[in-house]
Amino acid sequence: MKFSVSSTDFFKKLQKAGGAIVSNPVLPILEDFLFEVHDNTLTIASTNLETSIVTSMEVQVEETGKLAVPAKILMDTLKELPEQPISFISNNENHSIEITSAYGKYKLAGDNPEDFPELPVQEDTNTIHITPSQLSNAVSKTLFATSNDELRLAMTGVYFLIDYKKLLLVATDAHKLVKYSIGDISSDVSQSFIVPKKGLMLVKNISSDHDGDVELSFNSKNVFFNLGETVIACRLIDSKYPDYNAVIPVDNKNELQVGRSDFQNSLKRIAIYANKTTNQVVLNLSEGSLTISAQDIDFSNEATEQLPCNYSGDPMSIGFNAKFLIEMLGVMGGDEVKMQLSTPNKAGILLPNEEDGTESILMLVMPVMMSH
Repeated sequence: MKFSVSSTDFFKKLQKAGGAIVSNPVLPILEDFLFEVHDNTLTIASTNLETSIVTSMEVQVEETGKLAVPAKILMDTLKELPEQPISFISNNENHSIEITSAYGKYKLAGDNPEDFPELPVQEDTNTIHITPSQLSNAVSKTLFATSNDELRLAMTGVYFLIDYKKLLLVATDAHKLVKYSIGDISSDVSQSFIVPKKGLMLVKNISSDHDGDVELSFNSKNVFFNLGETVIACRLIDSKYPDYNAVIPVDNKNELQVGRSDFQNSLKRIAIYANKTTNQVVLNLSEGSLTISAQDIDFSNEATEQLPCNYSGDPMSIGFNAKFLIEMLGVMGGDEVKMQLSTPNKAGILLPNEEDGTESILMLVMPVMMSH
């Protein structure tokens, strides 16, 4: 294998592909990139067996070939080089590599490409198209609500439901839930799958600098995010997603409307005085009045604030984990939020005051039982 390339362009592509490489992988070969050179194109692949990234770039090819290349030493070298053309030569017999720059030569040992795991193939897939901003928004607004509990495997990912003209994303950790829908999708199928959190983080980062539409293809085992020259493949979580609709209360006759950032900032201040184990804050609601309070009896700390609001319904007191509310209000966006409540022991629903065109969001937060 022999090719020449700009050191800066090469490094940028490796950074993109390197997202799937984890430290201390189960197999040493997973610390490598798989390089394949043909027709003036270099294809770079990486995988951690759950997420794979394949990207390509134009290079000046003198000799085609295939090789597994240690990622860290290659990227560390390129990072320290200023922009310049470099040449990359490998020996197919012993997999040794020689890189030549304007400053000198660097020799390193490659690995047998045959040892590299097989990458997922886009076969028998269904496809939808979505804009990068729709995808990035949907992932940003759901990812934070996923669980870290490996015993509840389904909840560690985001549930995707493609339903003809609609794409729905759901995430929950049993304390909070987010349901995000995009309404202008074109699809011939109604199908659902669960995408792991780590893969979606990479999708979010890489899709932010992609111009064209994202082609989202899926089959029974994998989902593929096609972003121009880059494809991210995520192995689906093989588990049944909980019935999220069953936990969303429907008869919510009490409604609070309040400025989002005022509400969030007030919660941040009050949370300083809450018990550090429960993070419990209490919302006291009555007509035209919202009082937020917290106390930590162990340290004799307490705080109370009152906010202007619109509230219609019965007067009530309800406790929530301040951390969850602050996080949700930060993700929600918009100037005003609505909070719909039924009783102090049922979940509260957070909605933006105005929906954004074809996209809608619903957030749910479980109450904390009041400690008197």
